[in-house]
Amino acid sequence: MKYNRRDFLGATALATTATLLTSMKAFDSPGVISNKAAEGFSLQIMAPYWGFPGSVTEFCKKAKQDGYDGVEILWSADIAKELFSALKQYQLTVGFLCRGDEPVAATNLATFKKVLKEAAENKYTKPLYINVHSGKDFFKYEDNKKFIDFTVQYAKETGVPIYHETHRSRMLYAAPASLRYLEENPDLRLTLDISHWCNVSESLLEDQKETVDLALSRTDHIHSRVGHEQGPQVSDPRAPEWKRAVAAHFAWWDKVVAMKKQQGKILTMLTEFGPPGYMPTLPYTNVPVTNQWEINTYMMQIWRKRYL
Repeated sequence: MKYNRRDFLGATALATTATLLTSMKAFDSPGVISNKAAEGFSLQIMAPYWGFPGSVTEFCKKAKQDGYDGVEILWSADIAKELFSALKQYQLTVGFLCRGDEPVAATNLATFKKVLKEAAENKYTKPLYINVHSGKDFFKYEDNKKFIDFTVQYAKETGVPIYHETHRSRMLYAAPASLRYLEENPDLRLTLDISHWCNVSESLLEDQKETVDLALSRTDHIHSRVGHEQGPQVSDPRAPEWKRAVAAHFAWWDKVVAMKKQQGKILTMLTEFGPPGYMPTLPYTNVPVTNQWEINTYMMQIWRKRYL
């Protein structure tokens, strides 16, 4: 059999990874924490459509087969009919991602409102939640605050929870930048993707505990990607070189889960390890160093074992 350069490098990397993971205990999986929970607590684990190579229907089928409770997907009216048909067929819940991308605050906010209303008021079914990429890191505080004010009021009107993601390039791009928004907007609720904050600060946030704890107290949805000091995504959370970063993220997630169990409230989680671009690749080939769906499924299984 003939191999070209891409095939050879890709096969070599996969073989090396498989050998490493089968020949040694690459990562000691986090243990189980207390199962005691007040009535009303539930954990819904969502699969990411981001990076999936097939259709929406194929994605929903795969998510159901592998044990997810639901899916998270960027809202688009173009896929709504197929999506909601698949959700019904495979008995899955759904959360949407909504955003505006324009560099002008007023235009961005107008798009943001339009997309949010389409997603929340669609003719098929109410989403479990809406995750938003809100504002921009370079917008003024007063302009970004308008995104919060709108979502707080709109969530009350519709009954659809709306969570602002701690995401690079958005208003909550870093811990110190987020502090004012958290302190001055007590109804602000978060999607915690703390991998971004690690990347921006070039740390595991050891010196920003008070801000992190405040953010944890406002968290209702988690993106369980593991970041590190130099990037928003480790190559593979099972690999021993990332044990410290993985442990730091689980320590943060433990606190959120413990709060939700004590409060008897729902917590949603998206396994959000991303495709090439976020995932490191081999030089000259763009071959990912591991399988995106596999490590997301791994995270889903670890969460079930640890928290349920």
